[in-house]
Amino acid sequence: MNLYTIETGFFKLDGGAMFGVVPKSLWSRTTPADENNLCTWAMRCLLVETEGRLILIDTGIGNKQSEKFFSHYYLQDTVTIQQSLAKHGFGLDDITDVFLTHLHFDHVGGAVQYNASKDRLEPVFKNATYWSNEKHWKWATEPNPREKASFLKENIMPIQESGQLKFVDDTEWLKKDIFPGFDALFVNGHTEKQMLPLLHYKGHKVLFSADLIPSANHAPLPYVMGYDMRPLDTLAEKTKLYETAIPENWKLFLEHDAVNELCTIKQTDRGPRLGGTLKLSDL
Repeated sequence: MNLYTIETGFFKLDGGAMFGVVPKSLWSRTTPADENNLCTWAMRCLLVETEGRLILIDTGIGNKQSEKFFSHYYLQDTVTIQQSLAKHGFGLDDITDVFLTHLHFDHVGGAVQYNASKDRLEPVFKNATYWSNEKHWKWATEPNPREKASFLKENIMPIQESGQLKFVDDTEWLKKDIFPGFDALFVNGHTEKQMLPLLHYKGHKVLFSADLIPSANHAPLPYVMGYDMRPLDTLAEKTKLYETAIPENWKLFLEHDAVNELCTIKQTDRGPRLGGTLKLSDL
């Protein structure tokens, strides 16, 4: 197995929303905010090369939304998926699978684009199977009012209409062997049936932590996003995860951390805390 970091740029979100009930006096020590209380976040994806498959985990925000839409999120240093893949010698048509942790716009927006005539939306990865799961797909296509603004039909429906969509079985906490060396955990606090890839890589377990632990600064248990639909479930899911991740020294791949690619978690007398940070190249 080979892993490649795929950067797609940065955007800004409200710091209070990203840290929930944690006071700004605490979270601002590690995550600085601008004059509008906005913090900078990455949209970092991961490419997995394993036994003849090239699997892209998440796709960033993309570039097809309106100027007004993007103005709300202060995009910066944005690079395309195509540019990031090219740095590692790959092209869009080389991708065999797109594994979508969930269907919020900052995770799935780059999966769909306008065609050359600008009159129809189509999948960016023409040779790929797109993976979601049945319960999350229903959740996203029949959204609740609170989460509706994060599930944009133009990001989602063209995938189904293309015939490239398949579902992962979502009946277990841990689904093993989706691909060689590629498992997935299912969590429900942030959104229904979010999928977190667990990769067996060079003797390490690497968890793509998506929006369960979006940054290294979300390591402590109470640091739960205000965006989460079921924050107490997120708290319980982090607790359950750490029971295994800490003693086995899992590496957490951080999708939204503006600085750090990966981190570890350690147990302290104050509960779980950030153990350390590292780069994918360190493994």
